[in-house]
Amino acid sequence: MEKEFWKGFSEIQATTGIEEAELKKILHSLHHGTVKILLKHTDENNDGVVEDHFRFNRLFKSKSYRIKANSIQLKASVEDSEKTREAVFRDRQLEVDAAIVRIMKTRKTLKHSLLMSELMSQIKFPAKSQDLKKRIESLIDRDYLERDAENPQIYNYQA
Repeated sequence: MEKEFWKGFSEIQATTGIEEAELKKILHSLHHGTVKILLKHTDENNDGVVEDHFRFNRLFKSKSYRIKANSIQLKASVEDSEKTREAVFRDRQLEVDAAIVRIMKTRKTLKHSLLMSELMSQIKFPAKSQDLKKRIESLIDRDYLERDAENPQIYNYQA
């Protein structure tokens, strides 16, 4: 094996500056599948650390001017999916707040059941009634809405 032509994963990462997860996807797509542009060799160094080494496949030939290497989709980590869920939840909270204020601005006074039904028809994503109630309470706390003094099931818009 000609050592000078093989480049270790850490060396490639240091040279390119690409994040580890992204580089793994790129290198994986270049050495797997129908188009094997890179050759992969796994080595263990003196410290017992296993590292992948890559080099250009000299036997690679293609009649095509362009080569399509399929990109590999790695599964998202639990941490990434949790961050995404939290971001979506925050965005949806703002959308629900805006919808409540829009509805109440036009109606001025509205019963809870009517507000909930109109909210469900306006928002474009599935929402739990508990979450909507929390958003209404949040708007009451921030003085956008108030409960009617005589009937707590009726909300009044405060301009």
